[in-house]
Amino acid sequence: MAKKQSHFVCQQCGGVHQKWTGRCSSCNTWDSIVEEVEEGFSLAKSSNKATANEFVPLSGKITHTPRIITNNNEFDRVLGGGLVKGSAILIGGDPGIGKSTLVLQTVANLANCGFKTAYITGEESIEQVRLRAKRLELSNADVKLMTATSVKNIIASIKRLGKTDVVVIDSIQTMYLEELASAPGTVSQVRAASHELICFAKKHNITILFVGHVTKDGQIAGPKLLEHMVDTVLYFENERGEHYRILRAVKNRFGAANEIGIFEMQERGLVEVNNPSASFLPDRQENVSGSVIFAGVEGTRPVLVEVQALVSSAQTPTPRRAVVGWDTNRLAMVIAILQTRFGCFLGDKEIYLNIAGGLRVNEPAADLAIALALISSLSNLALPKDLVVFGELGLSGEVRTVSHSQTRLKEAKKLGFAQACIPSGKIIENKNFIFHQISHIKEAKKFFEMMLQVA
Repeated sequence: MAKKQSHFVCQQCGGVHQKWTGRCSSCNTWDSIVEEVEEGFSLAKSSNKATANEFVPLSGKITHTPRIITNNNEFDRVLGGGLVKGSAILIGGDPGIGKSTLVLQTVANLANCGFKTAYITGEESIEQVRLRAKRLELSNADVKLMTATSVKNIIASIKRLGKTDVVVIDSIQTMYLEELASAPGTVSQVRAASHELICFAKKHNITILFVGHVTKDGQIAGPKLLEHMVDTVLYFENERGEHYRILRAVKNRFGAANEIGIFEMQERGLVEVNNPSASFLPDRQENVSGSVIFAGVEGTRPVLVEVQALVSSAQTPTPRRAVVGWDTNRLAMVIAILQTRFGCFLGDKEIYLNIAGGLRVNEPAADLAIALALISSLSNLALPKDLVVFGELGLSGEVRTVSHSQTRLKEAKKLGFAQACIPSGKIIENKNFIFHQISHIKEAKKFFEMMLQVA
């Protein structure tokens, strides 16, 4: 009989420890280490004979896998053009953000198009899912619904159901295998259950959608191996209080990574936003200092968002730095550049920075927009309403060029903007567009003086 081995595994990061401790040494999380028992295995005692596989050349015939169009343009965009048959997709996000709503809408749309779909829930009852479907007006869709948590029972049920195109598992943290002694949701159970379901789905050419929980740090709960096992990893993002939802592709073997889809949460579920730039800018007020329009690119999509900055006198010995939608460390870098290279002292000022609309900006191209917003707020000078800004700042104060400049300018022109503050470089001539090119942050003084004279 195989000897049972005991390990102490962190349920947040998957780190393995020889003994129980109160805090994980890998991720510094308290009370996350659980003892897990696994059957021992000896390679020497294995009776299976190894089989030599055949090597093939790198060049050869390529078969393009057909995609399943979900009739949701934003979801299809993030996936790279639709669902790939036999692929495994993991969708994570905060509780209540709309993960179950998205997958239910997806399988209902596919069912109405003639695809055979199944929705398997391990968290909710049948009645709860039916109530959501009724609220979303999806009750008439031919979606097979089942509540189960045993992986073996799920696989047997899908086999009995017959040919199935898309299966939803909500959520993977509730699934378990009877062979493992650990509880559902532990690292070993999530890893083993995912492996069984993914292997079954690929063998039978079924597209499987996993819904995943996230930890307090925003990472998908369970082992990091789970994200490596699946073909696509999608994250739902939104700032608290915002009705927009951002679906971002963190990993995609069949499309571009970091592609985003934008949805609006309404009474009837998630509604796709086809023109996000226009949606993020309608509430912008004119002639307000500290407001700058940044022309960004998320994946392959240009998005215009409003950067809002407020600089005020500090009321405490330690001034506050509050940031929403941007990296706090990068804000500290921009402040240091402005103080050293521009001569704008902000050490005794409180600074509040906000990316309006709930979008989180990650690209360095927003540096120049952030810097101009801070200068505008400090000097109480409003920038023109038809101006867009993009550019990366170096530590010496230089303004570096960024990629997709023409894509950014094309999107700005489509929305009625006529001026652009951009890094120095070759730009295609546009008679209807005014360019203000800056090679160093110190040139921003002349730029503000010119804007003041025009005003």
